[in-house]
Amino acid sequence: MSKNELQESIDVIEQYIKESAQSTTCSSTDVAKALKQIHKEDEELFNEYLKKIPSDSLGDIVLELSEKQLKGVINELDKDALVKVVEELDSDDATDLIQEIEDIDKERADEILSSLDEEDQEEIKKLKQYDENEAGAHMQTELFSASYDEVIADSIERLKKLKNEANLDDTHNVFIVGTFGKLMFTIPFDDLITFDFNKTYKEVLENEDIEQYKPLFVRDHDDIKDVANFFKEYDLSVVPVVNDQGELVGRITSDDIYDIIQESATEQIYNLAGVDDDAEEEGDLKEATKKRAIWLFINLLTAIFASIVIGLFDETIQAYVALAILMPIVASMGGNAGTQSLTVTVRRLALGEIELKDAKEIIRREVLMSLANGFLFALVLGVISAIWFHKPMLGVVIALSMVINLLAAGFFGAVIPLVLKRANIDPAVGSTVILTTVTDVVGFFSFLGLASWLLIK
Repeated sequence: MSKNELQESIDVIEQYIKESAQSTTCSSTDVAKALKQIHKEDEELFNEYLKKIPSDSLGDIVLELSEKQLKGVINELDKDALVKVVEELDSDDATDLIQEIEDIDKERADEILSSLDEEDQEEIKKLKQYDENEAGAHMQTELFSASYDEVIADSIERLKKLKNEANLDDTHNVFIVGTFGKLMFTIPFDDLITFDFNKTYKEVLENEDIEQYKPLFVRDHDDIKDVANFFKEYDLSVVPVVNDQGELVGRITSDDIYDIIQESATEQIYNLAGVDDDAEEEGDLKEATKKRAIWLFINLLTAIFASIVIGLFDETIQAYVALAILMPIVASMGGNAGTQSLTVTVRRLALGEIELKDAKEIIRREVLMSLANGFLFALVLGVISAIWFHKPMLGVVIALSMVINLLAAGFFGAVIPLVLKRANIDPAVGSTVILTTVTDVVGFFSFLGLASWLLIK
């Protein structure tokens, strides 16, 4: 990092500290980014500024730091400071931070958790029980709800108190609950202000078209990816979460969903490239190199397998040198065509646009497109090869091989992620390595096999 970049990071944090008592123009993301830059250059300076940032805003910043930087936070701040950081966070974020600290130092995490007030402890313990992929793990228990029989004015007073005490943020609706806390209605604030505050919700809603207030909700054990698709489908900013009995237990806001979508997209991109997302995000050169090396080693084994296939036709290649010149073209075209099918299929699976029941239609679509391109480029390359090497039959060989390999590329580019999905494996993990092996082997075998049959007498 240059001196100018370091100074810019310092200026961002200084501005944040200076304006923290007022409305700051710096976001927690800006400060987290600045702290990351400083940590790379000077850990002592990182620790110094860490202590200067007010504890009521440090939590959101710490959540954006890497595991390595979080270790520095745990080592530098005492228990009381860390407890204050956790207390200022919403329940979902507080749970995330406790779990991240737990991964680094379980004893320290237990110490912090036991120092929180009983209500906060119960909320965090409750959220920790959910699996990471469940909606309940990403919900916050802070929300504004009112009883069906409650006077509207009384509920408004409670809302004011919650807002003044900074116990509730990003609120757009009131969730109406009935007996045993079961969710009944969701009322937007812009409708609420038109109601008669002296009446109960029941009295008002009895004279309204209640269908418009029927709540869209998710269940606490729903897959979070399905919840993300639910947000997208209905263009939601917040959704209530209920348990199996229909009781209101929390809410999920759009900012959490955006984070999930971004994390999922990042993970998919890294997995397709055969790299580990955690290692890359940490910025640890040694660990990232090690993780990449594992996938490169796997790729080396598959490349050796493809080379063995070529070795089966060494006499054919020696007898017809033009084959060695054209052979990479067939493999390359197959690899690229397969990657197109693979990428589209993985993306559509990740976004929930397709399911396993759509497998036949997906495969048919990809095969037809690959076959069409196969015939097109078979014609182009067949003519070029025949003219280039003055051998019409060579053009026929490479044209047939092109059709075969692109057909295989389209088929396996769709099938591989679908099979992995069926086996409950991330479709992006290892797909490219498997696909490259298939297209290389099919390409080399079809091209050299046809050449042995049609060219070598």
